[in-house]
Amino acid sequence: MRVDNRAPDELRPLIITRHFTKYAAGSVLVQAGNTKVICTASIEESVPPHVKNTGEGWITAEYSLLPSSTSVRVPRESTRGKVGGRTHEIQRLIGRSLRSIIDLAVLKERTIWVDCDVIQADGGTRTAAITGSYVALMDAVQGLKNKDLIKEDPVLNSIAAVSVGIVNGVVLLDLCYAEDAAAQVDMNIVMTGDGKFIELQGTGEEYTFDDEQLAEMLKMAKKGICEITEIQKKVLEL
Repeated sequence: MRVDNRAPDELRPLIITRHFTKYAAGSVLVQAGNTKVICTASIEESVPPHVKNTGEGWITAEYSLLPSSTSVRVPRESTRGKVGGRTHEIQRLIGRSLRSIIDLAVLKERTIWVDCDVIQADGGTRTAAITGSYVALMDAVQGLKNKDLIKEDPVLNSIAAVSVGIVNGVVLLDLCYAEDAAAQVDMNIVMTGDGKFIELQGTGEEYTFDDEQLAEMLKMAKKGICEITEIQKKVLEL
């Protein structure tokens, strides 16, 4: 049995709460089991230098663990004077993932900032951040449409993410921290709502895995993302 008594292919309870904060163009609290992330989308009427004068917009992300998000206080990276490698990697992953399902030309020359703040971490913070960021981004885009700032819908697809791994030789979906820490293989998978892969991050932790195990992990992740996508759809209909 898993530590929280789930079946191997069972997601943690997923709750997505929209309009969680007052001022952001889109804001979401996403809860995946005991992992909780606030995702906010803000709109800026300018773009980074590498996009300037292209006529296209940009979507970028920032990610952080709040100091009390884990059992031992996490120092703020601002006090260290630089963003750590893990944070930088996750920020780039979230930004890449969101840009893959948006027609940036429709946004015109404006930036949508997506901030992901982990208030409680119990594994799968980056995948929860992507899942919640998509919903926050949809609200921000809808706000642009409502104000006639964009004429077309830039959204090409939906996006969601989930972790999968091998623990004690068994493939498991949506790992909590205890499972992640004991995993022989850990993967983070980002997919579109119609089943296309955006990113695969898989690592053997002093362990190897074969084609058959990889296929099982991908199949299980796809099942989980289909379920997450349905939850996102229902939340956006509210």
